[in-house]
Amino acid sequence: MEKRAVVCLTEAERTVLTDLIAGGAAPARTQTPARILLKADQGPAGPAWTDAAIAAALEVGERTVARVRARWAGRGLDDALRRRPPRREYRRKLDGAQEAHLVALACAAPPPGKERWAVRVLAAKLVEAGIVESIGRETVRTTLKKTCASRG
Repeated sequence: MEKRAVVCLTEAERTVLTDLIAGGAAPARTQTPARILLKADQGPAGPAWTDAAIAAALEVGERTVARVRARWAGRGLDDALRRRPPRREYRRKLDGAQEAHLVALACAAPPPGKERWAVRVLAAKLVEAGIVESIGRETVRTTLKKTCASRG
């Protein structure tokens, strides 16, 4: 595979990367790209390892090595070390009023013959009451967990 982005680090960049790794306080998500860049450096002070050798030594894929090199060449050192933020935005399934109805229902007395509310029963009650058109049990569970509401 032909290398499209050749890494030639400056002395300042090498110092930043070695200090980052030597400090040990940086998360692994930051240290791994730093190690990749140091091994891929083809400058006078760099070892100029191949992608396959770097991938084997750091236990990552060759594509990961190529992506880190490309990010460094295209956007610089800071971008190569940081994970890119997710592009997708997650729409909330319940708005504030619907969450309030769910919490109020969960805090109310459980159905007759039951000691506490079941998550599936809560989901069914929300649909039955016309608060939501449809809702999954996992949405109910995570909403109650987030609000620290007890089911009984």
